[in-house]
Amino acid sequence: MKRIEIKKGQILQRIGELNSKVYQVESGLLRSYAISDNGKEHIFMFASEGWIIADNVPPDTPSDLFIDALEDSVVWQKQKDTHKEHDVQKLIKRLNVLQKRVIMLMCASGIERYEHFIATYPNIVQRVPQKMIASYLGITPEALSKLKRERYK
Repeated sequence: MKRIEIKKGQILQRIGELNSKVYQVESGLLRSYAISDNGKEHIFMFASEGWIIADNVPPDTPSDLFIDALEDSVVWQKQKDTHKEHDVQKLIKRLNVLQKRVIMLMCASGIERYEHFIATYPNIVQRVPQKMIASYLGITPEALSKLKRERYK
């Protein structure tokens, strides 16, 4: 395990890299995302203080996701093959959040997905641009603005 300081905008992992790592955020904010063939970013997850973020591919398989810093951050970098029980429990929690997100994307309305985002990430709503929240929710920034107006009426 290695403690590293990273600057806003620094990329920790690129799609296609081998031996991706697990990052536990001590301070700051990270995100993982993919870029479609047409150049559009699709945010997979955010990780703020106390959260972990990783690509769920085996260590010797090309990664599917980019991981970068949205703020200056301090993280603990770990090899994937050195998980301790504590790390496994955090990964299980993370997978639970992601499973709920996938179900929400399949079944919930836009306002329900936004409410779920706020409940899941209450401490980062004001820390990321609205276009990133829209990307995470699978909607356009304009649709997010409309949802927010409806919510606050």
